[in-house]
Amino acid sequence: MKKQIIVLFLLITTFTFAQIDKMEPPFWYEGMNKSEIQVLFYGKNIADNLVSVSNNVVITNVTKTENSNYLFVTIDTKNTIAQTLKFTFKNGEKTFSKDFEIKKRKENSANRKSFDASDVIYLLMPDRFANGNESNDSSEKLQEKANRNLPGGRHGGDIEGIIKNLDYIQELGATAIWSTPMCEDNDKGYSYHTYGQSDVYQIDARYGTNEDYKQLASEMHKRDLKLIKDYVTNHWGAEHWMFKDMPTYDWFHQFPGYAQSNYRMTTQYDINGSKRDAKYCMDGWFVPSMPDLNQSNPLVLNYLIQNAIWWIEYADLDGYRVDTYSYNDKDGIAKWTKAITDEYPYFNIVGEVWMHDQAQISYWQKDSPIAKIQSYNSYLPSVMDFTLHDAFGNVFNEDNASWNDGMIKFYDNLANDFLYDNTNNLLIFLENHDTSRFNEIYKNDFKKYQLGMTILATMRGIPQIYYGTEIGMAGDKGKGDADIRQDFPGGWKNDTNNAFTSSGRTAIQKQYFDFSKKLLNWRKDKEVIHTGKLTHYIPENNVYVYFRHNDKESVMIILNNSNEKQTLNLDRFQENIHNYTSSKDVLTNKTFDLNKEIAIESKSVLILELN
Repeated sequence: MKKQIIVLFLLITTFTFAQIDKMEPPFWYEGMNKSEIQVLFYGKNIADNLVSVSNNVVITNVTKTENSNYLFVTIDTKNTIAQTLKFTFKNGEKTFSKDFEIKKRKENSANRKSFDASDVIYLLMPDRFANGNESNDSSEKLQEKANRNLPGGRHGGDIEGIIKNLDYIQELGATAIWSTPMCEDNDKGYSYHTYGQSDVYQIDARYGTNEDYKQLASEMHKRDLKLIKDYVTNHWGAEHWMFKDMPTYDWFHQFPGYAQSNYRMTTQYDINGSKRDAKYCMDGWFVPSMPDLNQSNPLVLNYLIQNAIWWIEYADLDGYRVDTYSYNDKDGIAKWTKAITDEYPYFNIVGEVWMHDQAQISYWQKDSPIAKIQSYNSYLPSVMDFTLHDAFGNVFNEDNASWNDGMIKFYDNLANDFLYDNTNNLLIFLENHDTSRFNEIYKNDFKKYQLGMTILATMRGIPQIYYGTEIGMAGDKGKGDADIRQDFPGGWKNDTNNAFTSSGRTAIQKQYFDFSKKLLNWRKDKEVIHTGKLTHYIPENNVYVYFRHNDKESVMIILNNSNEKQTLNLDRFQENIHNYTSSKDVLTNKTFDLNKEIAIESKSVLILELN
């Protein structure tokens, strides 16, 4: 009888303790600006239990939903120092507990410095950059296995591969890394991009562990590099554990079930638009495999806010890039963004707003003069300058300038800068992981690469480059996304070409890299480029001239996009040249007098530091 009682007790204990399958966040931090934290408990009929917490910590709210497997418990951690709390659950005579740790916060964490116009961001896709640990190429727990022969498959790149090549990125002159998402994506196929996440508190095992990601940030900070996490607020993947057992019916947008987004982001502020069209933009699913999150549900919104803050603290992040920002619930995403910047006043967040009109893009930037008309503020510090990207995509093939073609496209783009609140905080780029490759568009014409990179490095805003472009990598978007996301040569041990090392690069790769390295490293310490005023002149004969200047120095940038050598009469630029008499080209160290004329070769650039 005694043995039977012991066995029965063990069975009850095992059963009750097993009720908690997940607790999110898994721990929290002391001294946060917002002291209340909502802890999600998930397990079989967990909501049937009464809950209490130890150490005189106050439970301010307990929320149950229609799904009894979820319980949301809000506690106030104000004045709570680092310690381990104990949540106790009781159902009749049965009790069990779960530890919840409050960790010590990094000193001055709230005032962490983020990325800004002094940085150059290096965008990479971890699966395609470098394979540093072959043992994690596949995981027993995850469906898709490594197959490098499949263009759209998993190729094995990982966090360790990035860490091993940080010196390469630093040598290039980049100062920050934006990696496409690294949280778990358990889709059966095409999961390498990791935008269909199945667990947002867990790094994908094929990239490494949470500790590996934390180590990546640490190793980057040793090299004065910043880590920007790609965050997805709009959707998760269909394999997400919450989609398989929804906390509430409206955790995801329901029609019921799937409905396709119309992708018409203009409906978010169209005063003549229908409510139906706006709903299908915001609430429609991006693709069938990505259920659309409902940020208007307070539980969803709070979950996303806490998850974002948790990663900042845990991994010591330096910034966020937010995917599909303008597809989110307009008010919900503003609350999400404000909650993060309230906690971290100097933390930069850049949102993907893929539109082709400056007023429409400006709408989504914090304190936008456009959005102010509708009394809306997204609180988003930075947006991606897609109209400038549009110009990069065709200008250098327009040899014969006209009223609308050629370098005038850059001039006209910048003429609309008055629409933005902060142009220095625009993300500017030649390309990214979703667009055509710059070197493919221009058929690896090195002179055109010099033109594009010079504008990118000297223009207002925060430059972002895409992995491999600096060695001449190309790829045809028309052949599918895999072609613009090819493996970096040298990232796999059997690669015959290793572009990570000077000795391993081909002559063409070396030409591209050496130019990029010189340009970007020069930019690093140039405050006049980071924050100086920009004054530009209407292009003539397809030659574009602009100055970056402040009280201390002035740089004159001349870009000849024509097929002929051009001579510039400097009288036209006297308001910027005034007392300067000479200049030196950053790229060649050649000196130029500023008396009367400057000649510039066809399809070439001059970056002149004025003396």
